[in-house]
Amino acid sequence: MAKIDELLRYLKQHKGSDLHLAAGLEPRVRVNGALRGVDGMSALDDGILRKLMREITNEAQWAEFSEKRDLDFAYGLEGVARFRVNFFVQERGAGVVMRMIPEKIVPLDELKLPKAIESLAHLRKGLVLVTGPTGSGKSTTLCAMIDYINKTRPDHIITIEDPIEFVHQNAKSVISHREIGPHTLGFGAGLRGAIRQDADVVLVGEMRDYETVSLALTAAEMGLLVFGTLHTNNAPKTIDRIIDSFPAEEQQQARLSLAESLAAVVSQLLLPTADGKGRVAVNEIMLKTKALPNIIREANVSMLGSFIQQGKQDGMQLMDDALFELVQSKRVAPYDAFMKAGDKARFEALLPKE
Repeated sequence: MAKIDELLRYLKQHKGSDLHLAAGLEPRVRVNGALRGVDGMSALDDGILRKLMREITNEAQWAEFSEKRDLDFAYGLEGVARFRVNFFVQERGAGVVMRMIPEKIVPLDELKLPKAIESLAHLRKGLVLVTGPTGSGKSTTLCAMIDYINKTRPDHIITIEDPIEFVHQNAKSVISHREIGPHTLGFGAGLRGAIRQDADVVLVGEMRDYETVSLALTAAEMGLLVFGTLHTNNAPKTIDRIIDSFPAEEQQQARLSLAESLAAVVSQLLLPTADGKGRVAVNEIMLKTKALPNIIREANVSMLGSFIQQGKQDGMQLMDDALFELVQSKRVAPYDAFMKAGDKARFEALLPKE
């Protein structure tokens, strides 16, 4: 058994999400969003840490890390979980971050997400973007939607990830998991293949460059249902990021394509609960209605806030409104909502007076 497995068991026992190891520091785990030291562990020197790292890699992976000083891969520990692993080099030596991917796929109804998000799993075509910072639960939300489709529709689902996170068992659907590196050269190559592989649904782990974004739009226009992620915090920034990924001379055509294919943008944050015992997801939701394509075509992203507010009856909501509601229901502390809010002044009145 690899020695690092003991730390991963500790992480699970303490309901943590990430294990952090760095030369010169004691091991730490992230629990409910905050890092804390592992009980009884002292600082690791670089040599000891590299031995721990070497135990969970094969020859090819270790050679890649030695050459590039960065490595991404998945590691499974039976009875505990799968982990998304990143090796890197920092000032004092080696570093490792391992994020737990729960073994159990949480169904959509158990996540208690807004009904409008659940409805996206019923779509047959279009581009659905789930956005937010690292660690905001995007993968969990997308996994639940893929799980729902898998259990209810006879589709071909292709996931393109770096690395593969949640592993779905074939139910009504046929699922093809593809990992960057072992199975396909990149997100763009994987998407290009999916168009030829009779896919109905495609999950793109990250839309990080022009080629991937362009092919995702093409696939959605061709009638596929495409799920993708971006590290943006709201719908206007998401639209801008998509368009800005194209060269200037192609941006007008990109607007036309996006206007045609975009079905929804769901932005997500994770906040600690008011009692400090867990975390709660909060979402901004923008859905396609007759007015949205025209807003995108005419580059009126400043209108999206009022567009979302006017769409409340359709299930849309602004992030600040969702945060305000969580504070009023006492599920989230006022200060935590204030720190995430766009309109700080609106939340200042909720903060306790000194």
